[in-house]
Amino acid sequence: MASSEELHKRRGDAVARGVGSVISSYVDHASGGTVTDVDGREWIDFAAGIAVTSVGNSAPRVVEAVRAQVERFTHTCFMVAPYESYVAVCEQLNALTPGGFEKRSALFNSGAEAVENAVKVARHATGRPAVVVFDHAYHGRTNLTMALTAKNMPYKHRFGPFAGEIYRVPMSYPLRDGGLSGEQAAARAVEVIEKQVGAENVAALLIEPIQGEGGFVVPAPGFLPALRAWATAAGVVFVADEIQTGFCRTGDWFACQHEGVEPDLVTLAKGIAGGLPLAAVTGRAELMDAVHVGGLGGTYGGNPIACAAALATIETMHELDLAGAARRIESVLFPRLRAIADRDPRVAEVRGRGAMLAVELVLPGTLTPDPVATAAVSAACHAAGLLTLTCGTYGNVLRFLPPLVISDGQLGRGADVLDAAFG
Repeated sequence: MASSEELHKRRGDAVARGVGSVISSYVDHASGGTVTDVDGREWIDFAAGIAVTSVGNSAPRVVEAVRAQVERFTHTCFMVAPYESYVAVCEQLNALTPGGFEKRSALFNSGAEAVENAVKVARHATGRPAVVVFDHAYHGRTNLTMALTAKNMPYKHRFGPFAGEIYRVPMSYPLRDGGLSGEQAAARAVEVIEKQVGAENVAALLIEPIQGEGGFVVPAPGFLPALRAWATAAGVVFVADEIQTGFCRTGDWFACQHEGVEPDLVTLAKGIAGGLPLAAVTGRAELMDAVHVGGLGGTYGGNPIACAAALATIETMHELDLAGAARRIESVLFPRLRAIADRDPRVAEVRGRGAMLAVELVLPGTLTPDPVATAAVSAACHAAGLLTLTCGTYGNVLRFLPPLVISDGQLGRGADVLDAAFG
């Protein structure tokens, strides 16, 4: 087997330079809360493939379901010759997502594709063109979703021009909002929409209940419900991007549930299928069914192997109570992060929910972002065998996304490494 060093040299001659990686070690196998590279080094996993492998890598039910499906058939295209597992996944999503109303779902390949299709549905159903998004938002890397995404580097730089009729309004960012309540922050956003766009022109208001790449920003209580109420009154489709927050990650099945918010449409991906590529849009039946036959779909959308994995993943989440596991992870890791913050003046805030936690680093005594210190702490974690990720508009947030099946021992060891990395 080639070493990581040898593979890295081969990569330089084979892989496009624009594809980056957090570490230069190459994975051999992974399970539970650890990843082992080709050199035999074990890493504690606080990344979960960016919130994907919530049930762990090679989860037994997922492996069994995938193996059985591969032996039966690998692809027919649901639009050509349909199959039960696609229908079963849609049934599960209709039942699990917030809202007691009748729902429909459609399956796709990636989070960005789900977001694009949610916009298509909203525009088709309302006959309106405009889409409202928020500061610090991340919604993907396709042309439309780059327009929806706030951050330039590395996502948007020199890739334009981008899709039109996208409007950005202020997010509730409690650390940087000067004390605004959730309701006040929502009123500020609504004022911008009504003055600069016009509610009657807005097809969709698209928001991450907790922002992901933008810095794990948790809006102030009341922000999401106030926006939901405004959208209902204005006839605007409220779309919750639960791609990173969904499937038990925040301590409930979906992050909207923490404040009782029921979106019209929900975009889903990442944790949905135990590591296989699958995404979905789920929402009100009258909206989803407004689109003409043939208007939604794609060659690989709802691939039967990915659907089998998704059904096994959801079953595992139920069986192991992974929403409860996320709350347990928070109860262990959050106090460790608070202890670091109490002694290190660079930590401006510890925030997040469940197994979606973060610390924001600044120059001591200010709110000036410190991406240099953030990168240094993350690099120290990597050197000590802990997989961590950075994020945030300013590149100054360390985020933690362990698999929900991580053991207390692995979680504790990871927290020890993190503690030492801060010095």
